Amino acid sequence: MSQAVLEHVNFTVPDAPATARWLCEVFDWKVRWQGAARSGGQSIHVGSDDDYLVVFTPKDGSLPSTSSGDATGAMNHIGIVVDDLDAVEVKVKAQGYATFNHADYEPGRRFYFEDENGIEFEVVSYD
Repeated sequence: MSQAVLEHVNFTVPDAPATARWLCEVFDWKVRWQGAARSGGQSIHVGSDDDYLVVFTPKDGSLPSTSSGDATGAMNHIGIVVDDLDAVEVKVKAQGYATFNHADYEPGRRFYFEDENGIEFEVVSYD
């Protein structure tokens, strides 16, 4: 039996280029692809050669209403594994984001932050 692998996550933000820019700066990712998307919107794929995040902005800029963590189907956070947790935290703070919920328990160290879109990220290192 083959193992399933998560390839990408697609989420909506009001400014795809701005979100893609800081994701690339913080996580040393690259823009894999960008262009027109459904209904005249814009998608930007950022990540590595193997996996990525898609940041999508609708043509009219309208965003769906969600209740973080409370509604069925709501995304609670995006987890990202890094080699150097401390170095990435410096980059996150340089973007103006506050970090919280620092923890060190098996299997690794982690912290969280929320971006300007209300999306929570968990950054973890398995040393």
